[in-house]
Amino acid sequence: MPKPKHCSQNLLDSHLYRAFMDGTISAAASLPWSQVPSRYEKQKRRDWNTFCQYIRNHKPNDPYSLNVHQHLWTSSHILEFLRYLDQFGKTKIHNQTCPYFGVPNPPLPCPCPLRQAWGSLDALVGRLRAAYEENGGAPESNPFGARAVRVFLREVRRFQGKSRGITYDNKKRKRNSGYHKV
Repeated sequence: MPKPKHCSQNLLDSHLYRAFMDGTISAAASLPWSQVPSRYEKQKRRDWNTFCQYIRNHKPNDPYSLNVHQHLWTSSHILEFLRYLDQFGKTKIHNQTCPYFGVPNPPLPCPCPLRQAWGSLDALVGRLRAAYEENGGAPESNPFGARAVRVFLREVRRFQGKSRGITYDNKKRKRNSGYHKV
């Protein structure tokens, strides 16, 4: 088992580390406060494991699908994974032919599909981008930060906003007015 950079030698040698990597709750509960992984770290590890499992299961003959070849993953692998996850979403996204397309609070149910919300996909990609680099990937070759992935997320955000009648305005930064408070 490769030695992660963030763990001390004592933790690596203990059963707690193995239990932590297996994802058991009792391991985290018995660690000192400073070594208990945060909710974000647990989610990031879970997302990384899910992505790796998806690649192994859905691309068994693809030489790029093995973990040892993660540096060869492309944005197409990531986009395929995001599209796969879409079927498990919980957000109603109206089709353009739906009478409730663009209506924020439709009065009646419709047969439009449930899909992953844009914000969930965006957060997932952010966690996977960080996990890729933590698992030995080079930042400059990170497929989770590829242009195609950013364009995909932007397009999902735009369509979902139109579909649900929600505007996702970019937050404007306040300009410095030229003086500083003392």
